[in-house]
Amino acid sequence: MGCFTFIKVMMILFNLAIFLGGGTLLGVGIWVAVDGKSFLDIFGALSSSVLQVVNVSYFLIVIGAILLVIGFLGCCGAQKESKCLLMMFFTVVLIIFIAEIAAAVVALVYTSLAETLLRAVVTPVLKEKYGDDPSLTQIWNVTMREVGCCGLNNYTDFTGSPWYKDHKNSYPAPCCKDLEPCTEILAAQSNVTGCFKQIVEDIKTNAGVVGGVAAGIAALEIAAMVVSMYLYCQLDEK
Repeated sequence: MGCFTFIKVMMILFNLAIFLGGGTLLGVGIWVAVDGKSFLDIFGALSSSVLQVVNVSYFLIVIGAILLVIGFLGCCGAQKESKCLLMMFFTVVLIIFIAEIAAAVVALVYTSLAETLLRAVVTPVLKEKYGDDPSLTQIWNVTMREVGCCGLNNYTDFTGSPWYKDHKNSYPAPCCKDLEPCTEILAAQSNVTGCFKQIVEDIKTNAGVVGGVAAGIAALEIAAMVVSMYLYCQLDEK
């Protein structure tokens, strides 16, 4: 087996795995979007604290769709020895690679801005829908218990929410370290950290793991681009 054939086969297998992984994520994303409660009932305790804060369905659907496209282009491009598909594969991976670097730079430079925007968006949603929207309420309940936090900022995020009104002006139990009834005085005395700060601390604590994963993904993307361009160039010589 020549070098070209070996790399071609590896390219096909690698992108087939990406395609199948993308299909799995897409399926899970649709499942969460359609029936988020059953997903949390099964995987809530195992899912990461970061993914529990937002509705993960749209995130999984987007990532799954992107992986499906990448896997299809890479697999078919190598199998059919199509220069067009290989170039499209290279372009898509390059765009994602650049976007990831840009996102990392923005996240490092504009952390405070991201925090402000997140608070401006999430806090009104909590006041409006917590206790009224079953899926959102379940996601936040699991998040607060698993992470050991209260609201996005603190217990005041729930003031005036449907939950607050339906429970005689009290707050969710995690805001009082699971003591009930969670009154405003008890919540203030408990001083439970907001979920945003807690998650940031968790990320900083596991910075080595996060950095290692990011570096691994970047290395795979660079390798994929190099291999696709190698196959593309070799096809010119055929």
